[in-house]
Amino acid sequence: MSTKPAIVMVHGFWGGAAHWGKAITELHARGYNDLHAVELTFSSLADDADRVRRQVARIDGPVLLMGHSYGGAVITEAGDVPNVVGLVYIAAFAPDSGESPGQIAGGFAPAAGFGNIAPDAEGNLWIAQDKYHESFAQDLPEDEAYVMAVTQKAPPASTFGDAVKQAAWHSVPSWYQVSTDDRMINPDAQRHMASRMGTRRTIELNTGHASLASRPGDIADLIDTAVAELDLR
Repeated sequence: MSTKPAIVMVHGFWGGAAHWGKAITELHARGYNDLHAVELTFSSLADDADRVRRQVARIDGPVLLMGHSYGGAVITEAGDVPNVVGLVYIAAFAPDSGESPGQIAGGFAPAAGFGNIAPDAEGNLWIAQDKYHESFAQDLPEDEAYVMAVTQKAPPASTFGDAVKQAAWHSVPSWYQVSTDDRMINPDAQRHMASRMGTRRTIELNTGHASLASRPGDIADLIDTAVAELDLR
């Protein structure tokens, strides 16, 4: 049996599966050959979680779920599939049962980038293109952040209020990466969530919200740590 599980990556708001690009190449170089990045719709937390469950169900063997930002709420909801062996949160929401991302964010001072978010006529929330770099991905080169800004997917405001039914981290091991200069999710909120979960390990990186793209080596290191601690031999 392989000692490396399949990895299913779940992106967050204002992004897409391609945000995992650098992490994918880094993990592949380290011998992780069963990699999947799910493209979410943001229609609702329940729909996005079902989308992840369907992906996991197609995999024969142990699965490690990775979630960035809102993707953390999705893996928290979807992590109840029997072959999910671990949850890795990358600057992500990790709600408790009955809790929404909006409730967590509301319990802490707003992150600096929230002032650059505005709704359109249909109630979808966008980060202003000219503020995306400084708000979401200040550690990346401007051209990379600009591509992210132009291709961003805007969530409906209602999705922030979607609550997790049953938090998988109560029964599935978890790991967490805190972004200490995050301008989208208050770093203290991240620390609170990691502490509450009782993660097997929490690391802090001096980086912004898009740590999955700006620090792929460190993210892969955390995956290596999780896999070693799971000991799937």
